[in-house]
Amino acid sequence: MSFRGFTRPNATSGMGVANHTKDTFLELKRKKVYRYVIFRIDEKKREVVVDKTGAPAESYDDFTASLPESDCRYAVYDFDFVTSENCQKSKIFFIAWCPSSSRIRAKMLYATSKDRLRRELDGIHYEIQATDPTEMDLEVLRDRAH
Repeated sequence: MSFRGFTRPNATSGMGVANHTKDTFLELKRKKVYRYVIFRIDEKKREVVVDKTGAPAESYDDFTASLPESDCRYAVYDFDFVTSENCQKSKIFFIAWCPSSSRIRAKMLYATSKDRLRRELDGIHYEIQATDPTEMDLEVLRDRAH
């Protein structure tokens, strides 16, 4: 059955990436304007858009509390740390958040659109896929960054 002028995104089609999404990432990467950026898929616009940003002073706990408990999101987090040589460093993590309790359709959409978004966000150091908070614990970031 087809309705004229009504198209429903196909779960395997992948989504576009809004210019604002790329610009916001660059502000995090280059200007350190944000500690994190959370992205969501806007099915009506068929693109990945900015859902929320976190100020530079926000903590990792603030970031994880901003992720929905039962819906998928993409996020980038600017992780600052000090090396064993006492040097201040920063690594950008890409996190694909897809909790077990989210809808199957959402999981499919986010899985098929992830690579496109990752290609658009140049400068990511590490990627984490998480289905529950323990898979993206702060210790996981520390282990990867060092």
